[in-house]
Amino acid sequence: MRILVYKWKAYNYADICEAFSGLGYEYITVEQDLDHYDEDIAFETKLLEMIQKERCDIVFTVNYFALVTTVCMKLQIPYVVWTCDNPLISMYNQKVFAPCNYFFTFDKTNYLEFKGMGLEQIWYLPLAVNTERIRYLLEHCEDLIAYENDIAFVGSLYERNSYDRLRPELPEYLRGYFDAAIWAQQCVNGGNILEEMLTVPVLEELQQYFKLEKSKDSFSDLGLIFSTTVLGFKTAAEQRRRALLELSKKYAVTIYSNSDTRDLFLTRYGGSLDYWSEMPKVFAASKINLNFTIPNIKSGLPLRIWDVMGSGGFLMTNFQAEIPYYFENKKDLVCFESIGELTELCGYYLTHEEERRQIAENGYQKVCRYHTCEQRIGQMMAILEEAKGKAV
Repeated sequence: MRILVYKWKAYNYADICEAFSGLGYEYITVEQDLDHYDEDIAFETKLLEMIQKERCDIVFTVNYFALVTTVCMKLQIPYVVWTCDNPLISMYNQKVFAPCNYFFTFDKTNYLEFKGMGLEQIWYLPLAVNTERIRYLLEHCEDLIAYENDIAFVGSLYERNSYDRLRPELPEYLRGYFDAAIWAQQCVNGGNILEEMLTVPVLEELQQYFKLEKSKDSFSDLGLIFSTTVLGFKTAAEQRRRALLELSKKYAVTIYSNSDTRDLFLTRYGGSLDYWSEMPKVFAASKINLNFTIPNIKSGLPLRIWDVMGSGGFLMTNFQAEIPYYFENKKDLVCFESIGELTELCGYYLTHEEERRQIAENGYQKVCRYHTCEQRIGQMMAILEEAKGKAV
C-alpha cells in the first residue's frame, strides 16, 4: 500500500510517517500552506495529479481538510484522518459524510458527537508517542543538565487571543457575562461548560459584534465557534497564568514558550524549544512537568501528556475524563483539581524524590508498552482494512 501524506504544521507527522515505514507501508509527502481548507482548486489539481502519478492508494492527514475529500471522491480512494484538536472546526462540514472518509479521533466526546450525527466511518483512537526516537535522543545527549528544573511548563500562554481584542467593543452586559463564563470554566475540571452558557439571547446580541465566517458547506454555528476560538483560548490564558503565578510564589518555575512572560516576574523564562531536539530533554530532566489542557479538548488527552510520559518525565496534569482509561492517578501520573491542590501537590512531590521517580517510571513503562505511534498506526490500518472489506 502506498500512502500520500499531506503535511502541515502538526508536530507528530514525522513520528507517524516513521510508524508507516516500520509497519511496511510506503509513503510520500506533500507540503503546502493553505488559505482555505475547504476549497483550493490549484492544490486540489496538484494532489490529484500527484496521487495518479505516484499510484497512491490512500491519502492521510492529521486533522481534516475538506478539499482532500473532494480529490479522493474523484479518484475513489480512501481518505484517512487522525485528529489532534477538538473541537476540530473543519470537521463541521457536509463533506465529512462522504464515503471515502475514514476518521480516527483522539477525543471520545468528538467521536460520540459525530456518531450521533450519523457519521458511520469514525473510530476513537487516542494520540501516542514515539518512545524509541526519544530514548535514542536522551541516550546520546550530553547536555541534559542544562534542562534541569524544579517545575517546568512548556506551552503557549495564549496572550494574543481574540477575546482581548473583541472585549472593548462589547456592551457592558456581554463583557460581564463572558468574563463570568471564563471564570466559571476555570472552576470546572475535566469538563466544558462554555458552549452551554451561550444561550439564544446572548448569541442574538453577540451577532452584532462578532461576525461568523464560514464556507458554504460548513454547518458550524456561532456558539461552537465563539466558545472555542474566543472563550476557550481566553480561558486557557487565564488559567495558565493564574496557576504559574501562584506556583512561582513558592517554588522555582521555568516557562518554555513563544509567549510573553514578562508579567510573570517570579518565573524563569527558558525561551522557546525545538520539539524534536530539546523538548524531551526538559521533560526528562525536570522534577515536575505541568500540563494544562485547553478546555476545548473536552475529554481527550492532548499530545503533551504523551510527550512528557514518553520522555520518562514526571507529569502533573489537570484531570481529563479519559485519563482513567489508561493511567492511574498517583501511580503513573498525578492529577490536580484546582490551583490550590496543584500548589500543595508540587510541594509534596518536590520533597518526595523516590516516590516522584517511581511514578515517572511507571508512566513511562506503560506508555512504552501500550501507547506508541507504531501501535496506534497498526490499530488504525487494521480498522481501515476491515472497514474497506465490509464496504466491498
